[in-house]
Formats: sequence, structure tokens, C-alpha cells
Amino acid sequence: MAPAMASTTDLHGELRESGGKRAARRARRAGLAPAVLYGADRPARMLSFPAEVLARRLEDPTFRSRVLNIRIGDKSQPAIVKEVHRHPARNEVLHLDLQRVREEEAIRMAVPIMLLNAEQSPGVKMGGSVSHLLTELHVVCLPRHLPGQIEVDLSETELDAMLHISDLDLPEEIAVNERVHGAADHPVLSIQLRRVAEVEDEEEALDEELAEDEAGGEAAAEEESSGED
Repeated sequence: MAPAMASTTDLHGELRESGGKRAARRARRAGLAPAVLYGADRPARMLSFPAEVLARRLEDPTFRSRVLNIRIGDKSQPAIVKEVHRHPARNEVLHLDLQRVREEEAIRMAVPIMLLNAEQSPGVKMGGSVSHLLTELHVVCLPRHLPGQIEVDLSETELDAMLHISDLDLPEEIAVNERVHGAADHPVLSIQLRRVAEVEDEEEALDEELAEDEAGGEAAAEEESSGED
């Protein structure tokens, strides 16, 4: 149940000479995703990244919890993703917010919780269903200790088990961000038998759907038959 430490990932981009909506639109038309890099008591920088490359990187759930090595020409700067602005209808990155990080300054990040070996769980083998109750953990740590993901091994998890944040094997360098989670020991996952009522509800819904399909088919057949007369 230990975190999987993430290595620094390079992200190559270029400087944008101007900001604003028009400049951002021009960048998108050129196949670039506009971005801003700020923080560490330094001026903000307008950047852009190849949109297709960035979209592929964002498919990795650990990308947003890594320290990125932002490379512009022959210079580089460690940074983290603070926010991704997407188009409401298309899978398109409209803007990327990046924050510079300092080696000895703690950062706050949301790290995905990944469930492993569910098929080997004794509870699952007995018919239990895994409920993923907390999908990410907000942590505080130095950049070098930032985990790419927190892995929870279910290979020995029994039926009726309930794992909480306190059950996660976090190194002492990583603290839970209580500003987000509070002091409560939130549940992360459970393995329980599905209630009979839930199964019956699903079966009833399926029966209703099949009945509607049959009724629709009969009506279409009658309409076709009357048309032939």
C-alpha cells in the first residue's frame, strides 16, 4: 500500500510573446495549448505546448501529480500542474496553469489512489464488490517526495473489509492535507457483497427495457403490416 514515487517528467514548450484571448486563439489554431508558468517570487511567463502531446500526457492519471521539468530551449524549471482548463464539449486543452516549485518548499497536491490486484482479493473471490470511495489523496510534501500515485494492494483484502486513510502506508515525508480531508479518517475502499435488492432492481430495470424494446418492435411490425394492406 506504499506510494509509487514519480520521477521528474520533461515537458517541452516555447515562450509566447503576448497573452490575452487573441494570442491564445492563435496558439490553438497553430496546434498549441497556451499555458502560464508562475510562482517562486518570479514573473509569470506565457508558454505554449504541442496540444497533441499534452493531450496524450494528460491521459496518464499520474501526470498531474508529478513534478514536471519544463524545458524552454536550453533552460528548464521544475513545476507542477495547478489547473487544466478544457473545452466543455471537445477533448481539447484550452489553457494550462503551471506553478514553479522550490526544492525545499512543501507543495500541496492531489495524488490518485490506484487499486491493484482486485481479482486476487479473497473478498472478491467470495462474490464481493469493490467500492472505490476515495479516488485521490491530497498530500503535503517536498517536491522530491511527491508520489505519482498511491497503490493499494487488494490481494489479501477480505470480504467486508473497509480500508481508511490511516491504512495507507505513507512514508513519514508525506503528510495528509487536513485542510482538504479534515481530521477524519475517511474510508478509501470497501469490499462487500452486493445486496439482493440492488440485484433485483437491476434485473427489473433490464426487464422493463426489454419489454419496451419488444413493444416497440411489435408496433413497428403492425405499422408495416397495415401499410401493406
